Amino acid sequence: MPPMMDLLAMLALLMAIGAFAGVIAGLLGVGGGIILVPGFFYAFTWLGYGGPDLMQVCLATSLATIIVTSARSVLSHNRKGAVEWQILRSWAPGIAVGAVIGVLAVAALRTPVLQAIFGCLALSIAAYMAFGRNDWRLGAEMPRGIKRAILSPIVGFLSVLMGIGGGSFGVPLMSLHGVPIHRAVATAAGFGVLIAVPSVAVFLVTPAQSAPPLTIGSVNLPAFLIVIAMTLMTAPLGVRLAHAMDPKPLKRVFALFLAVVALNMLRKAAGW
Repeated sequence: MPPMMDLLAMLALLMAIGAFAGVIAGLLGVGGGIILVPGFFYAFTWLGYGGPDLMQVCLATSLATIIVTSARSVLSHNRKGAVEWQILRSWAPGIAVGAVIGVLAVAALRTPVLQAIFGCLALSIAAYMAFGRNDWRLGAEMPRGIKRAILSPIVGFLSVLMGIGGGSFGVPLMSLHGVPIHRAVATAAGFGVLIAVPSVAVFLVTPAQSAPPLTIGSVNLPAFLIVIAMTLMTAPLGVRLAHAMDPKPLKRVFALFLAVVALNMLRKAAGW
């Protein structure tokens, strides 16, 4: 059993991380996972929990929180009739398959490699947030047939490698194919459930070495519970702030913050 001071420090850090992730998710419409994964990594490292599987724990725990937050989000959006269920149904099998393949890849990779992958993908997301435009288009409708069969597993696979839900990849994908932004955000919440449920089921039976206390498989239970509680409390605050101010310049500021986090992950992956 860790000393009481260590547990209290862990509690305080996780509460701060969850609160920040909830505000950002409500304010900018991005998933909390993009905050939680580096937040978990820095918190657990500062508390002295390292090892080759630390990033695996961070990714798995982030995805566990996404089950709750995405399910709550998609139900809320559905009450407003904003979820494109036809897109969800047709993309679900490929996304779920890609998510499971992603878990197998994460289990085979060590922390430095996962840090490098997270850093590279986060830089791409930051660039899109900073410079992407709502009028960009790749097509007039969502891909079908072989194109969907290729893209849907990629969405699930890359999301698991980053420990995030469907928003960071799903929203741009749908927006670029003519889905209105509010419907893209609503439907991407459903992507999050499709990604998180099968991946967490596998992570729960995939043990991690040198994990923080009270970790089941690769999912840290205290981090999961604390972050869920904090994000549910602070996400509405972020939503209120979004209605009170223009989120566009804030999105560019967050893109810069995300780029700094990504570059620091790449630095650590290189051993600097």
